[in-house]
Amino acid sequence: MTIPPSTSDRPSRRSAPQRGQGQWALGYREPLNPNERMKKDNDGLEVRQRILDIYAHTGFGGIDPSDLRGRFRWMGLYTQRAQGIPGGKTAVLEPEELEDSYFMMRVRTDGGALSSAQLRTIGGISTDFGRDVADVTDRQNVQYHWIRIDDVPEIWERLAAVGLTTTEACGDTPRGMLNCPLAGVLEDEVIDASGVMAQTVAKYVGSPEFSNLPRKWKTSMSGCPDHCTEPELDDVSFVGVVDDYGQAGYDLWVGGGLSTNPKLAQRIGVFVRPDQVTEVWAAVTSIFRDYGYRRQRNHARMKFLMADWGPERFRQVLEDEYLHEALPDGPAPAPATHDQRDHVGVRRQKDGTNAVGFALRTGRISGSLLTRIADLADEYGQGRIRTTTQQKMVILDVPDERVEDLVAALAEHDLLVRPSAFRRGTMACTGLEFCKLAIVETKQHAQDLYAELEKRLPEFDTPIGINVNGCPNSCARFQTADIGFKGSMVRDDSGEMVEGFQVHLGGHLGVDAAFGRKFRGHKVTKAETADYCERVLRGYLERREPGERFAAYVARAEEAWLL
Repeated sequence: MTIPPSTSDRPSRRSAPQRGQGQWALGYREPLNPNERMKKDNDGLEVRQRILDIYAHTGFGGIDPSDLRGRFRWMGLYTQRAQGIPGGKTAVLEPEELEDSYFMMRVRTDGGALSSAQLRTIGGISTDFGRDVADVTDRQNVQYHWIRIDDVPEIWERLAAVGLTTTEACGDTPRGMLNCPLAGVLEDEVIDASGVMAQTVAKYVGSPEFSNLPRKWKTSMSGCPDHCTEPELDDVSFVGVVDDYGQAGYDLWVGGGLSTNPKLAQRIGVFVRPDQVTEVWAAVTSIFRDYGYRRQRNHARMKFLMADWGPERFRQVLEDEYLHEALPDGPAPAPATHDQRDHVGVRRQKDGTNAVGFALRTGRISGSLLTRIADLADEYGQGRIRTTTQQKMVILDVPDERVEDLVAALAEHDLLVRPSAFRRGTMACTGLEFCKLAIVETKQHAQDLYAELEKRLPEFDTPIGINVNGCPNSCARFQTADIGFKGSMVRDDSGEMVEGFQVHLGGHLGVDAAFGRKFRGHKVTKAETADYCERVLRGYLERREPGERFAAYVARAEEAWLL
């Protein structure tokens, strides 16, 4: 396969350049906004050398603004929010007024696969350079806070020594790719995507070929029968299937994404053999690069192009212009085998040992504890650890006779293999503590919320997802949660503007996937969230039909039941 070059001499499909949406394939190459100009002036990947040669020596004050607030993202670095700035100031202050001289740094951990040596290194960096704070994200990455630019070279050296990097963990690039944390060990997996993912990452991550995309580019490749990577929400997903001849391969989905205009990915309807995955991924990514909308940042995601094109046209362009061959029609994936996709609990591996998944505290953890988890993985398993898309972790290869000892050892650190429904189902984004976009504090509030619900509803007996997000951008996927909280400033009973949330109810993925219901003008203050959850959940327990899940109840509920 030949991928069309991303240069202006590529044949245009029209006789003359069209301003339109700034699509390269239509001949318009001149940047239409400051972000596009920044990328044209200097490739984001080139900032790495300036960090090593210049900025690590000059310190924060010597960083060029276009690197600081632009190209640094190509190396997994964002300035973090200055402490003490309230959420009501987020929309009124300039970026330089919101930011601190410290960075959030994201470590790229494709597929969430880590060795004990890698996790020990990640933990040590957090302890030595990041005030012993780390976050396990719902993209299977690990994030640091409080990172100084002076320390970045040594951090990169430590990561590189164990095969890790921060390259393209952020920015308009192919970001960290998702895979099932039990890939290769799960008894009933459709196919192990680890190899095709590793091949794709090795060939294209860090390549100038895809270092200037219209926006972020999210990928999942998985054969998990639970669909744990949530392929409905990614820009491009390869979902494990078995064709009519019994051959395992992938169904191609394109155009998922949340934020302020959520859309579910669409099936393209083709069967992709394992040996084709890397070239098909590159072709799909090239379509985004060449046809993606670059005029406005809030319209530059793949989901908008897919909404305009539809799967039939997308398939035609993919096959005719990029692959130069037809792909066979393929089957849809089987429905998920489990409602919960987090792999928490004890699950049998195909070799007879066990995967032991456990809940953190809404993804927040210390570097010291990450190091301890690495030690436990060596002691009770074979030093293999995985992160999940639900801010959880898994230790692999635990023999039957060691499982309960590991469960007890983890519990000593409040890492729970058998958590309550509320602890298990609650996620939170970074929030006001560190994020410049946030309006509301999330991490501690989410922890307080699940602890309070455990006290109020100790016998609650069904899975429940509660996702707490600090702004409308949906890093914690509030639209797909049973109860989703979107951060907002809310007027309380005294008329004061305080932190609060817009509520989304009954979101779910899988069969008949749907985004949560929301009610015009319905918001709760931060102080009211526990009361609100208790009221709605008690109503569910009283009115539910036998076997009815919360999302199904919400779909038929009267509005008064949910307010």
